Amino acid sequence: MTRVVGAPEARVLAPAKLNLGLRIVGRRPDGYHEIVSLFVPLDLVDEVRVSVEPGGSGVDFALEGVAEDVPSDDRNLAARAAAAFLAQSGAACGVRVRLRKRIPVGAGLGGGSSDAGAVLRALAARLPGRLEPLRLARLALELGADVPFFLEPRPARVSGVGEVVEPLAGFPPLHFLLATPGPPLATAAVYEAFDGSGAALTPPEEGHTIRALSELWRAPDGGSGAAVPKPSAKPSWERLLVNDLEPVACRLRPAIGPLLGAIREAGAPGAGMSGSGPTVFGVFETAADARRARERLADRPGVRIAIAAALGSPTP
Repeated sequence: MTRVVGAPEARVLAPAKLNLGLRIVGRRPDGYHEIVSLFVPLDLVDEVRVSVEPGGSGVDFALEGVAEDVPSDDRNLAARAAAAFLAQSGAACGVRVRLRKRIPVGAGLGGGSSDAGAVLRALAARLPGRLEPLRLARLALELGADVPFFLEPRPARVSGVGEVVEPLAGFPPLHFLLATPGPPLATAAVYEAFDGSGAALTPPEEGHTIRALSELWRAPDGGSGAAVPKPSAKPSWERLLVNDLEPVACRLRPAIGPLLGAIREAGAPGAGMSGSGPTVFGVFETAADARRARERLADRPGVRIAIAAALGSPTP
């Protein structure tokens, strides 16, 4: 009999993520792009409820609330994650997944990947030992390049096609203004446009912007777990928030460039595009600064504006 641990239903938060810089350093024969980026989870979250049903079979998936442009059947990445876990683990049980979306879809914020990661985390906790960590990580990568990060979402330097995740200690409590112009942008379309643009790859040894970002804060002092800020000057965000996909995304969605300019004019020390877009963001040291900037951008038609804070530790 399949051993199930914990409460009958697990409620898991699936955080959005920002890319603080994204450099494309290679292309693989299978078509995947090798990247270097700094991923930061946010307190903007989807809610996933997962139940394991001994004696059942298959995946019962449903969306709750209003979620436009989100598959409500077994095509949804969260449902596919549950089905893949059952198939690879051989667990004799059914899984019930209920998803409530809050993260914008097709926005470069990793919402679908985060939902899948949340399902895998919940099932790994409820069905311990069914998939050892390395197999779980491989399964996550098979589902999508961003999914491995969401197995333990915390600030990290991410490389390869997304499978190399190096957590960062001492990440500061930054705040962000998020601005998402509609409609969504398909990740595949942005990468295809990048490949067709003739843009040069960033040499791997020169992924300096990401390295500089991730080294702004020291590792915990003496193993005590206390973050120790570096005594250096404040970062030059505009120099560091480089996204190699931004030029082609701006061509596909012309609203991105002016929106970045508006965020800078609203007082952001730095602004950038997350992932493959179209969401852009301004970085702020305080929530009050971010709120003041939101007031200045509030009247832009067709643009979804939100405030979010960085999460420095794994989500429950």
